[in-house]
Amino acid sequence: MAIRNRYTKEFKLDAVSLVIDQGHSPAEAARGLDINANMLGRWVEEHQLGDGQTFRGNGKLNSEQEEIRKLKPQVKRLEMEKEILKKAMAKPSNAL
Repeated sequence: MAIRNRYTKEFKLDAVSLVIDQGHSPAEAARGLDINANMLGRWVEEHQLGDGQTFRGNGKLNSEQEEIRKLKPQVKRLEMEKEILKKAMAKPSNAL
């Protein structure tokens, strides 16, 4: 089983720069960097289609994802409170 290499954001940006800014072909740049040309092609495409968050890294969320992560527990709590209130309203009161 092959060991999977991990590349830093800076390395990826430098590799993409060789293709976009310096005019090297992806195959030529990949050979020079000793990486797979298809992988470099994906990096270039991701960079061109990116939203400014290109190559964020593992586990690093963008602002929208971070907000969703924070709001999910709140939504769950509110839904539970709503269910409790529904059940309380549905029970007949025991008048003495």
